Amino acid sequence: MSDLEERGRNRLAWAKAHMDVLAAIRRSLVRRKPLRGLRVGMALHVEAKTGVLALTLRDAGAKVRLASCNPLSTDDSVVAALRADGLETFAKKGETEKQYDEYLHKVLDLRPHIVIDDGADLIYRLHTNRREVLPDVIGGNEETTTGVLRVRAMERAGQLAFPVISVNDAHMKYLFDNRYGTGQSVIDGLLTATNLLLAGKRFVVAGYGWCGRGIATRARGMGAHVVVTEVDPVRAIEAKLDGFEVMTMEQAARDADFIITATGDKEVVTAKDLRLVKDGCVLANAGHFNVEVSMRDLERLAARKRRVREYVDEYALRGGKKVYVIGEGRLVNLAAGQGHPVEIMDMSFSIQALCTELLAKSGKAMPPRVHPVPRELDEKVARLKLRAMGIEIDALSAAQKEYLQSWTEGT
Repeated sequence: MSDLEERGRNRLAWAKAHMDVLAAIRRSLVRRKPLRGLRVGMALHVEAKTGVLALTLRDAGAKVRLASCNPLSTDDSVVAALRADGLETFAKKGETEKQYDEYLHKVLDLRPHIVIDDGADLIYRLHTNRREVLPDVIGGNEETTTGVLRVRAMERAGQLAFPVISVNDAHMKYLFDNRYGTGQSVIDGLLTATNLLLAGKRFVVAGYGWCGRGIATRARGMGAHVVVTEVDPVRAIEAKLDGFEVMTMEQAARDADFIITATGDKEVVTAKDLRLVKDGCVLANAGHFNVEVSMRDLERLAARKRRVREYVDEYALRGGKKVYVIGEGRLVNLAAGQGHPVEIMDMSFSIQALCTELLAKSGKAMPPRVHPVPRELDEKVARLKLRAMGIEIDALSAAQKEYLQSWTEGT
């Protein structure tokens, strides 16, 4: 066994040992084998938690093929361990755009019955240049906000050819994964890449969705002075009432020590902002695709560029200022960090496993649109998590249930 494979096996074992919810679901899946005879194609961040999910689905009876959903998010040691365990895995850290596309097509060459996607790149390819595979597809799961936005756009355009379950919108996913997972892992990636102090620094968070809230809260907890930029008036008020300064990016960029984007949209930081940032500003992105910080504008404004630390590129702008970009503008928590904490992904991937079983059972009867995660699956994961944490909660009595459902005066 190579050192790389051994390290990957250890990381898989560590993740598996801390994924109590998925372990309970796995025991049931392995016993019943509800995925027997099905092919599952996955495009997720290929690291230890993902590996545990992929092996769980395989042990539930599926033929599984896995690729990365981001060129910089792969843990090569986990890839080595998964391949040694017989799971077909197509990923490596730092893969080129051509390799990235090639690996996604390798997954689709399996002609999957079910696709598990993060960012909707598999789903997109199925509806464009791999349409010959569509007749085999029963349905899919989408893991992240950006992917759900893409799939909903396909539905509105009347182009979605199969049902897709919005795993991202499950309470047991976005309330924890997007907020606590992203909040911690972004700070982890940022500190790993830079080794800089956050306390006392001016820290700008673009976007106050669940991911942005988590990042802002964690940065404030480490002593940073946090500023939020938003386009949504309701979220802007929320950020203000949560105690953060709120302003435009043009205003915020002038004094920012750090700018972190978490919007899911493109061109959040552009040339007009880059011309205003102060010398030494650090730019990072927590969104799925590397489009939030305009790297094209940055390349155009820069006189030269050099790698100054692993994961950190220095851009010397014309005029003398220097700015620093983490992980080539790709999602910082996996490009420079280890991704979300194990216990967080335990809940998210438990939802994935249950929704995969749901598609296997009922997908052919589901219309081709975006479907919410059924409430009973959300609550099942919540109750399993409480049990794993050793927590008991109260239950409504019959009289309380009746009272809540009544429209007459209470007595």
